[in-house]
Amino acid sequence: MLVRLLYASRAVPAIDQEELVAILRKSKANNPDIGVTGVLCFSEGIFLQVLEGGRDAVNTLYNRIATDSRHTDVTLLCYEEIGERRFAGWSMGQVNMSRLNPALLLKYSERPMLDPFTVSGRVSLALFEELMATASIVGQS
Repeated sequence: MLVRLLYASRAVPAIDQEELVAILRKSKANNPDIGVTGVLCFSEGIFLQVLEGGRDAVNTLYNRIATDSRHTDVTLLCYEEIGERRFAGWSMGQVNMSRLNPALLLKYSERPMLDPFTVSGRVSLALFEELMATASIVGQS
């Protein structure tokens, strides 16, 4: 059974671009073996990530992520059974924030910044879908 999980969290101050690259590299190496795909967005100290795959694999991965010391305030935004993946092309894609038009963020929130803590999980998922449609996600597997 396939599931989709979306969560947000706040990065600890020590997270920099080098650490983010290490996280993405590890995800891209490990996720294919467990059948997990997804996309990670990081902006202004906030992580927003969608994971798709088998229920056991996604649940196990999320439980490990939730206890990772590199972030706090891990908040589950959406969890659902799915018939097919929307983000199957990425072992772990990354949103290219430098290519992102602030108006796209404003479309889904009060201010033109990424803040999944102030919108619903459905809204955050809609943002990811639009990011995918506008080719703002990089790092295809």
